[in-house]
This record gives sequence, C-alpha cells and structure tokens, in this order.
Amino acid sequence: MPPKNAKPNLSHSQVSEIVKRLYRLTASVIQSLPSYDDQNFYVAPSEGGEYILKIMNSEDSKNTLLIEVQTYTMSFLQQNGIPAQTALPNTSGERMSLEEIDCGFGSQKYLVRLLTYLPGTTISKVPLTPQLLYEMGKTAAKMDTVIKKMKHPHLHVLEREGFKWSLSNVALLEDYLYVLDGEPLLEVVKSVIQGYKSSVDPKRSSFRKCINHGDFNDLNVLVQPNDKEGYRITGILDFGDMNSGYYIHELAITVMYMMIEHPKPIEVGGPVLAGWESVLPLNEVEKDCLYLLVLSRFCQSLVLGRYSLTLHPENEEYLMISSRKGVNILQQLWELGKEQVEKLWFETAAQLSDKSERQEQTCS
Repeated sequence: MPPKNAKPNLSHSQVSEIVKRLYRLTASVIQSLPSYDDQNFYVAPSEGGEYILKIMNSEDSKNTLLIEVQTYTMSFLQQNGIPAQTALPNTSGERMSLEEIDCGFGSQKYLVRLLTYLPGTTISKVPLTPQLLYEMGKTAAKMDTVIKKMKHPHLHVLEREGFKWSLSNVALLEDYLYVLDGEPLLEVVKSVIQGYKSSVDPKRSSFRKCINHGDFNDLNVLVQPNDKEGYRITGILDFGDMNSGYYIHELAITVMYMMIEHPKPIEVGGPVLAGWESVLPLNEVEKDCLYLLVLSRFCQSLVLGRYSLTLHPENEEYLMISSRKGVNILQQLWELGKEQVEKLWFETAAQLSDKSERQEQTCS
C-alpha cells in the first residue's frame, strides 16, 4: 500500500495543462472521480469525446513494467469482446508517460494515462437480480479465461510476491491486526486466517492457475439497461490489482463484493456461482475452499481498509465503503458456518444452471 503523500493531488488547472501538453486536447469539462490510491478525472475536451485521466500514485508509478502489462491487458480484453478501457497514445506515441508534478509536497513522478470513457453506471447503484448476479459470475470467468490466453514478454511482473490484496497472501493480514484491537470481530478474523492457513493453503496445488483482475468489485463494473427491463455489463474498470493467482480467487472476490451490495447477502453466492460454472466448472477442491476464500476476502477488505484509513484519514468515505458493510456480513457468514452456507450456494447454483439449460434448449 502506498505511503502517505504518495497519492497524487492534482488541481484542475494541472489536469488541463497535462491534457493539452500530452494529448493536444482542450479540456472543457473536468470532474474528480473517487479512487483508492490514485487520482482519476473525467475529461470532456472541446474537440469532442469523453475520457478518463488516470494519475497513478508515486509509489506504484515506479513499477512501469507492471502498469505496461495492465494497460496491455485492457486492450487485449477489448479486442476479445470484454468491455475494458483502452489507453490513448500521447503526442510521443506512448500509452503512458512518467510526469514530474508538484502536488503540494514536493515534485514526484507519476504515471499518466488517458483512458477511453465507458458509458454506464456502477453495478452498486442498480438492483442485483439473480440474472445480473449470474452475468457477473459468467463475465468474471470469461475475463479470466481470455486473459489466460494473453502473451506478453513481462507477464512475470504479475507474480507480485508479498502483494497484500492477493488471496494467496491472507496470512500477511496478521501483521495488521492491531487496527482491530478491542473490536469483537478481531477473534472472527483471527479464526478465518487460521482456517485459511490450515484448510486452504495446503490445497492450493489443486487450484487452477490464471491471472486475476483481483478487484472485480461493485465500483469496478459498469452496467446499462437492456431491452428486457434488466441490465447488461458494459464495462470493467481498474486493473491495478492484477496478479498471478487462481480462478477460484476471482470467483471468491466476485461473490464477496456482490454480497456487500445485496439486501440478502447470503443469497448472492448461488447465482454468481452458477454464472461462473456456465463457463468454467469448479473442481472438488476449489468448491471445498470457496467459503473460506470468500471470508478471507472480507477480512482483507476490513483489515486493509482500516490500515489505509490510518494513512489517509481524509479519504474515509471511500476507503471504508466495503469495510463498513462487510462487518455484519462476515459475522453472519461465520455464525452460519461452512456447511449451511455451501448448501445454499451450491443448491441454488444447480437450480439456476438447470433453468438456464432449459431456456437455451427452448431458444434453440
């Protein structure tokens, strides 16, 4: 996680200057957008079009190869039918540039990209029907299977050893548990971490490897109304947490974040799982570990969100979105237990899969 003062804090006038100098565009509208570690702006130039200017924090900006691979992945997905942003070339023909900027605490270097604007609203703002949850699972699985086919000379940078948000590194949370001192949930988090170490870690060799988006959450997926009074997925954002992982990790992350936005969180797992398995059925070991991996992601969100708040108290509203809502859900999942939660998820998934197959047969 970037240290304090690593997050950029550009003014609108600095944004206007960068857009003009790097892309020869005159920004007529500039709007700040929420971001965890970086700084994002909606930009509408007088020349036409809509864009997102993304300024990476100074710490992550040091890893240009990682950002290059992330940027390439976005283009690769777009070319293969998955709606992702793409980076525009600047006046030098590059899709990103390292700029020295003073944001009020001395000059630092920040990676700058101008990304295409994808229409839609975040999935957090629409009703999460079973059909939309099914599409979320299906899209997440499709995305990972497409990325798996990608070739790039620097894919090794996605190994990201010690990356705190990777579900391969849940045990690293133990170094940050002090942020929960005195809270009743601390014991639940400790128990989940112990369960992960004893029941998930030893089975990892049976997980199928892939490259994870790593943050397939309710603010990183865009939707628009379809012609059936529902919604379709029109955009996937923010590839900053990409890492070499496993298919089951992506599914667990997707389930966890959809639970946060649902009025009955426990009911989310079934539809997401059914959508996922319509593309990529789980093996038995992956099924057995799903429950603890979902709980582990809740723990990551809670603990690392609280830790980030100690670094950036001014960003409390954004940093604690998932963490606040997740406290009660984590407690509920833990109290219900693995057997009861899995029974509901897998039975619902089987019913939805049968229904989907019947509908496909009727259509054909």
